[in-house]
Amino acid sequence: MVRIGIIGIGFMGRIHFLAAQRLSEAKVTAICTRDAAKRAGDWSKTRGNFGPEPGQVDLAGVKTYAKLEELLADKDIDLIDICTVTDQHATIAIQALKAGKHVLVEKAIALSPQDADTMVSAAKQVGKLLMVAHVLPFFPEFKFAAETIRSGKYGKVLAAHFKRVIAKPDWSADMADAAKTGGPAVDLHIHDTHFIGLVCGVPKQVFSVGTVEGDAVTYLTTSYLYGPGGPAVTCSSGALSMKGRPFVHGYEIFLERSTLIYDSGGTPLTLFTADGQSSQPALAGGGDALAAFADELQAAGSGVTSGKEPDLLSGKLARDALVLCHRECESVKLGKAVAVA
Repeated sequence: MVRIGIIGIGFMGRIHFLAAQRLSEAKVTAICTRDAAKRAGDWSKTRGNFGPEPGQVDLAGVKTYAKLEELLADKDIDLIDICTVTDQHATIAIQALKAGKHVLVEKAIALSPQDADTMVSAAKQVGKLLMVAHVLPFFPEFKFAAETIRSGKYGKVLAAHFKRVIAKPDWSADMADAAKTGGPAVDLHIHDTHFIGLVCGVPKQVFSVGTVEGDAVTYLTTSYLYGPGGPAVTCSSGALSMKGRPFVHGYEIFLERSTLIYDSGGTPLTLFTADGQSSQPALAGGGDALAAFADELQAAGSGVTSGKEPDLLSGKLARDALVLCHRECESVKLGKAVAVA
């Protein structure tokens, strides 16, 4: 049994806690939060933009800690699940790794590529897993797309467009603070850059146009430049929508022998094949807000058990996704293409 300790009981900490109740061979045995009310089970102030309504949580059998050092000193914890705000990720992850714990850290892996590199290096030095909780590939529509592309069943990707647009995240002061999260072009858009890296690889250059508030890029459209023979990939992502349309994401993916289309705003996943037929693939877990997170945590638990990093939770892939976000922000501000390496 993999024993999990969650650090940070905000919205995402609550989602991880609830999702972990569905796991086999892994369970949450401890939490860490400075908030005394949360340690007593009152999680009513952990509201987010999806999932069950927050309220009272039964913490029977779960150890509660006020300090990170207390959590890390607990010898009965195998995996530290970091659900704090992004600007705290690097410091906590490195402490946890040095304490001999495996680590799962919520996306984004860190605020800066330099911190991400340090985290990846620290994991290698101590021989522990650094896994990054990028949940998108576990959502049914994106899981189907990734598995279809990676199988080569319909040939290679010729072109693709992805989108992810939300209203301003004013449901959380921390999430709305670009100094803590990197702003929408990091905290939100990194879902897309991670998925693009997974199914298309890392491009040579990016060219982005977008909007900027203060120092933060709030919306961008990017062309990922792979060079001659590479796929034609674009993405639009940001936080400019009105509250009446708080969230939408999706894709159009053009393979050599099929086309995949999905839009959460009204178009179900549809597969178009070279014979002129179309179908809507059967998907498991559709409509269940916690299912993808449970699958993600199950993969992390299996990684700890096997000692092998799950490829969907790769620290290197997460680091590359963060670099892409930063290069795209540079491109927006410079008004020209920027090399990724």
